[in-house]
Amino acid sequence: MSKKILIVDDEPNIVISLEFLMKKEGFEVAVANDGDEALAMVGSFSPDLLLLDVMMPKKSGYEVCEALRADPANAGLHVVMLTAKGRDTEMAKGLAIGADAYFTKPFSTKELVEKVKAILAA
Repeated sequence: MSKKILIVDDEPNIVISLEFLMKKEGFEVAVANDGDEALAMVGSFSPDLLLLDVMMPKKSGYEVCEALRADPANAGLHVVMLTAKGRDTEMAKGLAIGADAYFTKPFSTKELVEKVKAILAA
């Protein structure tokens, strides 16, 4: 059975490229366009991993990650944060609240795919 990835980003071009990339790698993919939609879809889609943008409407990626980590039902859910905010403090915050990895935009799609595969294989 293929692993499921939920892409959470409000930028259509990024969603299109990530969706194409992850489907090409054989993952089942769903998309949410804001934090509230992401939290709702975690329950219905049951992803193995979220590719989660930080700056979004309604709820930030940080808020989404914190909400997911607060629920023991999501203990096995992996989170890879994607953001234009590349400062060390932003990265530290993302990792501190429970992200498995943190990529700064623009990022290498090859490195992202390798990281996603490594996380899901662990």
